Amino acid sequence: MTMHAEGTFDVKLTPQPEDKCEGLTLGRMLIDKQFHGDLEAASTGQMLTGMTAVQGSGAYVAIERVTGTLHGRRGSFILHHLGLMVRGAPTLKVTVVPDSGTGELVGIAGTMTIIIADGKHSYDFAYSLPEAQP
Repeated sequence: MTMHAEGTFDVKLTPQPEDKCEGLTLGRMLIDKQFHGDLEAASTGQMLTGMTAVQGSGAYVAIERVTGTLHGRRGSFILHHLGLMVRGAPTLKVTVVPDSGTGELVGIAGTMTIIIADGKHSYDFAYSLPEAQP
């Protein structure tokens, strides 16, 4: 059964040195997040970016380890991000890495939608977990 977790998050991105050549830029950032709401957790990770000479076109991938409590179940899991921007039109897919759940989150699967509105970040996390064992 698919469940939903919703809430907000604060994120701090720390840029690392860039590699620029012929109008193309490769970048790397460190991720530090705090989730609030149905997912009370902290995450750390890294993001790789590739920007083109065309305004609004590029890509990013990221991996972050989320540790905390999801609807009362404690543990951790890994999220994989895949983002593309084509002349300002974004697509983003954030997926739980299979078999990455620990603790009471073993077996977690799902996808997270990230919403950015008025400079604030929120999430809608559609996920499934095996039934808790007595």
